[in-house]
Amino acid sequence: MKGLWVFLTLAVAVLAKENFVGQQVLRITAKNEAEISLLMELSQLEHLQLDFWMEPIDESLPVDVRVPFHSLQPVKSFLAYNDIHYDIMIEDLQDLLDMEQREMMNSRFLQPRSTDDFNYASYHTLSEINSFIDMLVQENPNLVSKLVIGQSYEGRPLNVLKFSTGANRPGIWIDTGIHSREWVTQASGTWFAKKIVSDYGSDAALTAILDKFDIFLEIVTNPDGFHFTHTSNRMWRKTRKPNSGSACIGVDPNRNWDAGFGGAGSSNSPCSETYRGPYAHSEPEVKAIVDFVISHGNLKAFVSIHSYSQMLLYPYGYIRTPCTDHAELDALAKKAITDLKSLYGTNYKYGSIINTIYQASGGTIDWTYNQGIKYSYTFELRDTGRFGFVLPANQIIPTAQETWLALMAIMEHTKDNSY
Repeated sequence: MKGLWVFLTLAVAVLAKENFVGQQVLRITAKNEAEISLLMELSQLEHLQLDFWMEPIDESLPVDVRVPFHSLQPVKSFLAYNDIHYDIMIEDLQDLLDMEQREMMNSRFLQPRSTDDFNYASYHTLSEINSFIDMLVQENPNLVSKLVIGQSYEGRPLNVLKFSTGANRPGIWIDTGIHSREWVTQASGTWFAKKIVSDYGSDAALTAILDKFDIFLEIVTNPDGFHFTHTSNRMWRKTRKPNSGSACIGVDPNRNWDAGFGGAGSSNSPCSETYRGPYAHSEPEVKAIVDFVISHGNLKAFVSIHSYSQMLLYPYGYIRTPCTDHAELDALAKKAITDLKSLYGTNYKYGSIINTIYQASGGTIDWTYNQGIKYSYTFELRDTGRFGFVLPANQIIPTAQETWLALMAIMEHTKDNSY
């Protein structure tokens, strides 16, 4: 009877979701600045309702865009008329989302009794991740505690796992899921949490880190947006706070920090996916981390994990001036992605945000670096665009495993070089 109730509940939820039937994701390859300019003009045509997964910045990077069914013909005609090359990366987005939902529904009929039973190879809802957090704390009371550092706009707790073996330790921060549709990040976060408790006391390197540092892990940094991706719109990126004077909802929480806030690489339009918000730290999800960082006062590393494009990035994103610790951060990034590649051969690019991916003002790690947290990094996890934000669940564990090797490189270096 319980299984039937779960099935019916899920069926109703699926029917309530935004439908993406016939929508395609195109990869556009611009040859020169003139074509980039044309693509930027295309991106401003709001009636087309285009969702740029990778924006038109320069010809060195591909442009990935989700195109609604009603816009496919005009967009493809525009590209053909201007002789701009494109490939179809995703033929029908809804087909992938239907498969994703079927896999999730199948996994839900097996309710975990402990974190050992938790299905790390499946995507999970917010309530399931919160239940996992509570189970992990209950099972490991001498190592793990749950901090609630604030509330989201819709009143959800902002849960942070604290892994600690003693009082008054310096800290290492890791967050996942600040952009809600990047599901592989939250899924990796749950795997990281289990990995920490499993390896402490048996893995010498992690044990040495936790004997000197606390690790703070926020698995669902944007819970309102994440809940919305499960109930209404799988492609939702931003927060869920209404914007005064606009029908468009939400702020990009990775453009809302007080580091070059309002500059190039963010938008002043509430309808944009990169809308910066009315002022720095306007979003409670961002302000809660800001307050935590300041009140803690002794974080030595800060890692914010996104997807996709397979990159490891360090400051700055809002200015081209190299950060003071550029040489050390660059060398450590190279070491981290080399360790990551050693497991499955996954290739990552690395470098400063502005020189490696694009200019972005108001970003997380620029603010944390300016607060004195030297080892501030952003990951962009798998893949490079074949699936983008709809990475198949069978890639969750490999993604988490290889990323863990890079995280360990950063944490070990932080341990050995922080004073």
